[in-house]
Amino acid sequence: MKILPKLALAAALATGMGSVVLTAPLSAQKKKEEAAGGLKLSPEALKAAQAAQPVLQQKNYAAADPLVAAVEAAAKTEDDKYIAAAMRYELESGKLFAAQQANPNAPVDEAVLAKPLDALINSPSTPAADKPRYVYRRGALAFNGKQYPIALQYFQQAKQLGYNDPNLPMLIVKSKIEMGDVAGGNAELSSVIDQMNASGQKAPEDYYKFAIGRANKAKMVPETLGWMRKWIAAYPTPQNWRNALVIYGLQQGSLATLDKNQKLDLFRLMRASKSLADQNDYMEYAQYATDKGLPAEAATVLKEGMATGKIPAGNATAKAMLTAAETKNRQEGSLAPTEARAKSAADGKLAALTAEAYYGQGNNAKAAELYRLALQKGGVDANEVNTRLGIALAASGDKAGAKAAFDTVKGAPRADLASFWNTWLSTQA
Repeated sequence: MKILPKLALAAALATGMGSVVLTAPLSAQKKKEEAAGGLKLSPEALKAAQAAQPVLQQKNYAAADPLVAAVEAAAKTEDDKYIAAAMRYELESGKLFAAQQANPNAPVDEAVLAKPLDALINSPSTPAADKPRYVYRRGALAFNGKQYPIALQYFQQAKQLGYNDPNLPMLIVKSKIEMGDVAGGNAELSSVIDQMNASGQKAPEDYYKFAIGRANKAKMVPETLGWMRKWIAAYPTPQNWRNALVIYGLQQGSLATLDKNQKLDLFRLMRASKSLADQNDYMEYAQYATDKGLPAEAATVLKEGMATGKIPAGNATAKAMLTAAETKNRQEGSLAPTEARAKSAADGKLAALTAEAYYGQGNNAKAAELYRLALQKGGVDANEVNTRLGIALAASGDKAGAKAAFDTVKGAPRADLASFWNTWLSTQA
């Protein structure tokens, strides 16, 4: 029997069998020294392996094929079978790589790798340090073959064995999702992101987009919304905010069906998050404010759009809207008499309307005061009023008060809208 150094995985996957020295039998003393960690090959397997090794090293795969087959035929012991599987794996991997190099667009059939990989994984002669990598590669083979349950089994085993590859967490996630377990896959992804955040490493934006896309495809609306909020909390760019809010409630087939009042509060969030993108956004927002009887807010929004250049200077429709809003605002005059009537009213309806008008004028303190009065008097939609109380407090810089107001909002779609506002609060210094 021949004693060989343990075949490292790197040799099988990279430099190949060329790194394994196949020589004449060692002395009895050398055998004794290496017996604890060496491979013992039968004479027949050793002879066949010595013939195959240099040919594999030369990457002459056509000539190596029958020589590796001879190693397999000669293999009797576990160590023999281990060497034979390693050589077969190197041979088939090399052939696939050469074929891909010759024609990058040709399909690659990796199924031939399954048998030698299985042999290497199950062999008692496989070094413990190498097994996790073989297990991971076997999972990747199954994944590429769309055998997702098998892939998941191997990926989870590789994880348990301590294999460290940056692709492994997402492969586990994707395997679960491709099996139809979208909730389980996204829960796994959430755990991956939490672990990355805890270690000070920011999860890639694509992780969030992947979860959103798969949850949305599965029509899991609450989970989709939750991932959208996680996404914009982690990457709160104006473009991301706009995309999230449009998908949520402004586009055809949106996740939520919003009425005009709810859309007005969504546009207010777009303004706060600086995600009003073009003249259509500004003018639609202004129209909702006008329809609500809030000319001051409509005028302010239109002026902002013009000042930023997002409403072109030559937009005659926007100019006409602004003129009408300013005229209406002057005609309405002071809110003090309306406020007095609201305070003496039997219910909170007039107080809520007056609070809206104060908010439109930018008087957030007065708006908050009147919203609270409306809630105290009752007779109003508490979820709507608490949403707007939170908006006014957020605009005034009272983050804690705003969050407390948003947290009281219940029921869809108001609760989801309030949650988006809370997400925006969390991104503010």
